[in-house]
Amino acid sequence: MKNSIAERVYDFLKNYPPFNLLATKKILEIASQVSIIYLEKGKVIFNENDEIHKQFYIVRNGGISLYKNSNDKKALIDICDGGDIFGLRPLISKENYLLDAIANEESIVYAIPIEIFEAVSERSLKINKYLLTSFASNSFDPYTNEQNSNVFTDYIENDNLAYSNLHSVNYTKKPLTCTANSTAKEAAIKMSNQKVGCIIVVDDACVPLGIITNSDLKNKIATGLFSIDISVTEIMSSPVITQSKNLTVLDAQLQMIKQKVGHLCITVDGTSNSKLIGILTNHDVLASLGNNPTVILKEIKRAKKTREIREIRIKANQLLKSYLEQNIPLSHISKIISEINDSVTIRVIEISLKKMATPPPAKFTWLALGSQGRKEQLLYTDQDNAIIFEDVSKEQYTETKEYFLQLAGHITKSLHKIGYEYCPAEMMASNPKWCLSLSEWKDQFNEWIFNVDGEAILLSSIFFDFNAIYGEVSMARELTKSIFKTLNERTLLFTFLAKEAIASPSPLGFFKQFLVENNGDHKDSFNIKQRALMPLINAARLLTLSNNIFEINNTAHRFERLAEIEPQNKELYQSCSYAFKALLKFKTKQGILHNDSGKFIKLESLTKEEKLKLKRCFKPIREIQEVLTIKFNLSNMR
Repeated sequence: MKNSIAERVYDFLKNYPPFNLLATKKILEIASQVSIIYLEKGKVIFNENDEIHKQFYIVRNGGISLYKNSNDKKALIDICDGGDIFGLRPLISKENYLLDAIANEESIVYAIPIEIFEAVSERSLKINKYLLTSFASNSFDPYTNEQNSNVFTDYIENDNLAYSNLHSVNYTKKPLTCTANSTAKEAAIKMSNQKVGCIIVVDDACVPLGIITNSDLKNKIATGLFSIDISVTEIMSSPVITQSKNLTVLDAQLQMIKQKVGHLCITVDGTSNSKLIGILTNHDVLASLGNNPTVILKEIKRAKKTREIREIRIKANQLLKSYLEQNIPLSHISKIISEINDSVTIRVIEISLKKMATPPPAKFTWLALGSQGRKEQLLYTDQDNAIIFEDVSKEQYTETKEYFLQLAGHITKSLHKIGYEYCPAEMMASNPKWCLSLSEWKDQFNEWIFNVDGEAILLSSIFFDFNAIYGEVSMARELTKSIFKTLNERTLLFTFLAKEAIASPSPLGFFKQFLVENNGDHKDSFNIKQRALMPLINAARLLTLSNNIFEINNTAHRFERLAEIEPQNKELYQSCSYAFKALLKFKTKQGILHNDSGKFIKLESLTKEEKLKLKRCFKPIREIQEVLTIKFNLSNMR
């Protein structure tokens, strides 16, 4: 007789890893042994320190929250939804559970008998890899796990590693040199002027005789061991270690370790008897290894032209792609990419200041707005920025503003060359409307708060997320204090912001289908930014403003802070934080895949699993909008 329940289980399992890596017969064998468990909201499947079960689980419907208990606090680690597996500890480590697994809502899970699963999977390498990764992604601290050496390194392509090590290293050509007749002082001045960490002492034929580094100046001159006027030959390290120009990255690393040096001199034939043609430093080796965030940040600081910054910023995109492929947590990715974006802006401002005829006539602050202000700008986006300049006398005002408008023109032009498009609405510091003195900015925000209209709501959603990137940070702080003082006196803006935050309906229609664009270039595409991300961004901003929480702009961090101060809504805010990070990660992956912003998604290009995961993230949107409706008494305004 046909077992319809087992076949229905099979129909579900076959669509999800690791079961989809098995033959039909083996999936059916597992399906026939699966236990089906119905869970009401709040029902516990296992608790931390419980003895392990004889099965692991896959979510059929609903959601299972995984919590870690620490110092009497319960922290949400993950929410598993349709197709997610959890409770893998019995399968991987045979140790008691380290997390609580609790039904987030009415749910159905399948319990997979471990004995049956192990028998049919036959220790498949692909299945083991998937299970290890899933286990690590649900662990509280996977890096302390005994599987540390297997889980994440497994996701680094060996071919890439080999290539990085075996290609020729990039060394610095035309290194700084001095003759043996130079004094230590003359050498130090040269190093300081060129902003380099070493100088090579050469003879008349440019053959290297010795090397002086910052360490030599610190240990031999600054300590008084030698006079600053002594000959360089007295303090130089000699002989130098030399190599040929075709040195590989791997050989360079081995030579530096073997010789215990941080610099290798590159000569014509690789010997110490031929002409010096370059210098190789530890930094050069790291840079040759590729996408290391520390190296990228150092390269940005050293860049002298916009073109160089553009090339370096491209490396950050490659780094982003690599991190996403390795399933690095989005909060970690956001911090790194935001740091790189801020460093790019700072270096562009420094270079632009050198293009100006005179130093700035007054103190100023460069503000990043929108996604960069919230530190959520992972892919290239439009520029949103502004300038605050110090209050000056009436006589100096016009000249001062013209100076900063010209400076902003240089900066926005360079950012555009690097890849950040001009803002179509000209919300940039080069626009006279957004290059204002501190007093003018205070007045502008007061105007938006006191006289609320459609434009004020639109602009508030961008300008309230400002973040000081460069210059006098104290002016940004003073502006923040002024804004919150006014908000505490006039709360009408909150009501209008709340109305805006719930204006975008649920991303799903009545029959749980995705609501797509009805016309235009993106007809039938799903706008993930407008329909899913913006409702969460707007809700987080409104709730932090109304709770007097300042200097936290990041949407996920805002929800996490709200969870701390409003315990009654803790679960919802944690779910919103999780959903936001998942949606941002999804949008970024789509952007990388299609080489665009990732904003519009062609639903037919998604797998069934991806659609399910997206829909799972929409649930907190509806719930947070319901909270806003009650909190800001919006029922009567609809």
